[in-house]
Amino acid sequence: MKIIIVLLVSAFIFLVSCKQQLESRFATDLIENGVTDLSGAYMGQSTPNSIPELFAPDIISNGLINRDITITPEGDEIYFTFSTCDYSYTAVLTSKLVNGIWSIPEVVSFASNPEYVTMEPCLSYDGNQLFFASDRPINDSSEKDDTNIWVVEREGENWGLPKLLDTAINTNQGEYFPSITKNGCLYFTREESSGICYIYSSVFENGTFTKPKRLPDQVNCGRNRFNAYVSQDESYIIIPATGVEKDVRRVNYYITFKLDDDKWGEPINMGPTVNSNLGRGWSASLSPDGKYLFFMSSRGLKEKPKPWSLTYSFFSQLQCDPQNGSANIYWVKSDFIDDLKVKESFTNTITN
Repeated sequence: MKIIIVLLVSAFIFLVSCKQQLESRFATDLIENGVTDLSGAYMGQSTPNSIPELFAPDIISNGLINRDITITPEGDEIYFTFSTCDYSYTAVLTSKLVNGIWSIPEVVSFASNPEYVTMEPCLSYDGNQLFFASDRPINDSSEKDDTNIWVVEREGENWGLPKLLDTAINTNQGEYFPSITKNGCLYFTREESSGICYIYSSVFENGTFTKPKRLPDQVNCGRNRFNAYVSQDESYIIIPATGVEKDVRRVNYYITFKLDDDKWGEPINMGPTVNSNLGRGWSASLSPDGKYLFFMSSRGLKEKPKPWSLTYSFFSQLQCDPQNGSANIYWVKSDFIDDLKVKESFTNTITN
């Protein structure tokens, strides 16, 4: 018995030592990359103004595909998605503010199986539920299912087991990108057999979600649309869409505001603040206080300084750097959305 106790204590000490070494190496790597402070709000990042900035470079924004960020109401936990370029490996990761310092990002407990995609996290208004999309099996089978929306609930300092949302939400088609309002209404994307995606919403009543309704053309705009984000008060929806405007072929971010009669206004291009000739992106969200807009974009490669010449070391370094052509997470002060609202109101006044 004493031998077992000694072995367990030794194993614990070894794990603690490994963790400390890993944290030290992580800190050293960040310092070498110019990151010196992981304390304070937003992983110690300086908050942006009206010009978008890369969020947490070399920590969250790196050489992989980075997207889908959600933050607890207290601002002490950040969840986000990492993916390889072909989405073969895709997982939700988290970093937490512990004793004033942000922890090393790690894959959440329910997303570590490499066989399945886990992405698009969205925290409930109180932070006690985390919704996400995954192609994991819906029963005891080991085979992938189509992508469905799942939820986990807090159990102390950890998350419980994932639960599949009921068939009112999930079908034999693909369901993606949950977005939750303050009152618990769920907005999500459904990909139909034609490959065309539509945005739906479902009210939470009596402990369950009601039959979803497809939102009107102002929301389901253009030829195709993806991953709509709704504000907590449901006053507007941000929609990545294609084919909305005649001369704009790429995916752009659009916004539609809720009108007084509970209808939605015409979609408005969100402009060069978030849209770019170089950028592709289909994932947006707001900080808990609504002050900052986070969005996915691959805009950075041609904005980086050109090398004197192309070398092996240049390509080797580029694959690890943010803004290497893969999508990163940017953030910007969200007050420009108020300007878009004024523009929309003015347009409606002139039209009427």
